[in-house]
Amino acid sequence: MARPKKADKKPKAIASSQSLSAFVKSICDVMRRSNCASALQYVPELTWILFLRILDAQETRDQEKAEAVGAPFTPALRSPYRWQDWAAPHSEKPDHPKTPEGKPLGWKRQELFAAGDSKLFDFINKDLLPHLHSLDVDPRTNLPLPGATPKQRIIGRIMTAVERVRVDSEANLRDILDKVHEISIDHIDDRHFFTLSQVYEDLLLKMGEKNSDGGQFFTPREVIRAMVHTVDPSLGKTVYDPCCGTGGFLAIAYEHIARKLGSAARSTDIDKLKQETFFGREKENLVFPIALANLVLHGIDQPNLWHGNALTRRATYPALFDTAPKQFDVILTNPPFGGKEGKDAQKNFPFETSSTQVLFVQDILGELAPDGTCAIVLDEGLLFRTNESAFVETKRKLVDECDLWAIISLPGGVFSTAGAGVKTNLLFFTKGRKTERVWYYDLSHVKVGKKTPLTLAHFGFAPDGSALPDAKLPANLVADWRADEANEGQPFPSYAVQLAARGTAAAESRYSWTVDFAARRAKAREEMQPLVDQVAALKADVVDLKEQLKDLRRSRADDGEITAVGTKIREKEKEARELEAQAAAIDAAVFDLKAVNPNAVTVTDERTPQQIIASIEAQGRIVADALARLSALMEAELKEAAQ
Repeated sequence: MARPKKADKKPKAIASSQSLSAFVKSICDVMRRSNCASALQYVPELTWILFLRILDAQETRDQEKAEAVGAPFTPALRSPYRWQDWAAPHSEKPDHPKTPEGKPLGWKRQELFAAGDSKLFDFINKDLLPHLHSLDVDPRTNLPLPGATPKQRIIGRIMTAVERVRVDSEANLRDILDKVHEISIDHIDDRHFFTLSQVYEDLLLKMGEKNSDGGQFFTPREVIRAMVHTVDPSLGKTVYDPCCGTGGFLAIAYEHIARKLGSAARSTDIDKLKQETFFGREKENLVFPIALANLVLHGIDQPNLWHGNALTRRATYPALFDTAPKQFDVILTNPPFGGKEGKDAQKNFPFETSSTQVLFVQDILGELAPDGTCAIVLDEGLLFRTNESAFVETKRKLVDECDLWAIISLPGGVFSTAGAGVKTNLLFFTKGRKTERVWYYDLSHVKVGKKTPLTLAHFGFAPDGSALPDAKLPANLVADWRADEANEGQPFPSYAVQLAARGTAAAESRYSWTVDFAARRAKAREEMQPLVDQVAALKADVVDLKEQLKDLRRSRADDGEITAVGTKIREKEKEARELEAQAAAIDAAVFDLKAVNPNAVTVTDERTPQQIIASIEAQGRIVADALARLSALMEAELKEAAQ
């Protein structure tokens, strides 16, 4: 029995990201009842379906452009593997859109439906997916195909984790395909890309919610935007993330640069931005294809991503990274919190430690180009920890080789929605000059949570990177400031405003201050010098005593005399070690970079114990009076009810 034809649906009106988000949610609802219960299941499934839909729209648009100017066009996919063949809804109406070969859209899908149950699944699992996998890898050798185009490599990599359709019902799958097809029925323009990418970001956030295994892959996008606005990357600079997760840093950096270029940008500049600017590495098999799809949805035609462990240097799939430079102009990243690496990774770095973040900092120092700038999220422990050599030496290398020019202390809980409650900081540094002064900004007073996340406005930034006026700053950012009568009529010293004044006295405020790092090091050296001198003297004494001991042994002196000299040697060596440890502790303390706000306003209770007791008693009387009134009201109501 032929399947009844539905009336052709009109293109879905996408008036806002909210309406598109609701529409995508309806697709996820179908997936959730079709063997994709959690975000870690339905997001990867939706990723490849959505990607193939957008790819088909891109290819159609590019072919039309090429034909309009008489240029040749070679599609990445051919019939019947295009979305328009096997996934698009079919209709026999005369005005139904046609493929370039003149067949109605969805012809293959209709053919499979007519052949019987499970034929659509069979085609996807046994024909389509193997074909897509083979676009960039030879199935016989499992090695990258040398002749594959960049787009074919991207298709192959996005599909690599898809072994078969996860949705368990063909009826549900057809429903999903119909809904996805409606998202963009004619073409994809830049504005639509942006809207769709934001909705996809919302889905990625669901992978990173608390108690979800995906939390390690997601950095709050408002934090990324603040970092990108601070670094302000521009066209011509390479942008890199050594642990890119779902690609958030690269995607938002793309948005930033594209916005600066404006609508009148030259086509050569657009090509350079989309193909030669963004580079990244990602280890996780689940996340790598999602990162590729996310960047494509944002408009980056050629994401140059390397699949493998950046710290062990072992690649799973390096072919998309062939054009990457050795060093990068801008690095934006958030290394995994609390990660542990084995010896195979540690041996690649001068200061061995199991701490993933410390190894990534060392890696970044090697991959950052001269005059290049890095913005990085680091946990509090890395900043203040001075009891392990690798931590201290890594920070020493950082401040010796780079100008660490800003540190933002974030509130606790910023990453709680991404599965981590770690206290974090943002560090900004530029390679090529030793750190002399470090400017700090303290946001730790802001109360944030799942329902009240940190936003770009908390940094004082408008969406375009300009500084917000006070009237548009969040209430929980400015409340304490405005409650202080001394600040009446004064503008709030937001991060964006103070950053613009960095290096001047105007950059100092209740929430910002500058540490003279060079002076701190000089003071430490001054404090260490007497200890160093004492150690030198003790070691000189030990040398003399050892010579004396040799002479005593040669002259067969009394055992007691030999033992006494040996005891003196051990005592002086012990004293020297203790003094060296004291000097090392003073030196290590220099590299405690934790933000300690010297301008923080603290409210102290100056009441005497008697005054506190009297206050408690007064509050007790208030409570007792209130309870008595409540009791009387209840008794009156009971009497009234009894009558």
